[in-house]
Amino acid sequence: MARARTSKNDRSRSGAAIGRAVGLAAFLPLASRAPSYARLIWALVRDDRTPLARKAVLAGAAGYVLLGRDLIPDDAPILGGLDDLVVVVLAVETFLDGVPDALLHEKLDELGIDRASFDQDIAQIRRLTPKSVRRAIRRAPQAASTAWRALNETGLVPRLRSWIAREGSSS
Repeated sequence: MARARTSKNDRSRSGAAIGRAVGLAAFLPLASRAPSYARLIWALVRDDRTPLARKAVLAGAAGYVLLGRDLIPDDAPILGGLDDLVVVVLAVETFLDGVPDALLHEKLDELGIDRASFDQDIAQIRRLTPKSVRRAIRRAPQAASTAWRALNETGLVPRLRSWIAREGSSS
């Protein structure tokens, strides 16, 4: 009986793996639109109306990718590069969730990005991202805001800005 149960679990796991592979194949059309989405994100990052906490999420993801400290070593087959991709995708999703709708639609129109395709791509990403992971990531902007307020209260931020201004003026 235990043997049958194991075999059923194995089938369940292989079915889930096939489902994930099919789901990842759905990202191919999204990949072709990635340059447009990169321009969209850059335009939103440069816009002062985008919340600072959401920009901090992107900065954190960029730091994770650039530092090279991985949850899963890059030399692990297939999975090694996926952790970076997952971090970036979740950070971008969280960033976009915090952008005011009016601003997002303004930038989509400015860049000539089809809203229906954009909405469909975001929905696809959400379907492939576990809810528990999305919930945890959605808490990141609040944590960044809290950390920023704490740094401001210590007086460190004004001193850092002053130091940066001094360093920049001498060059």
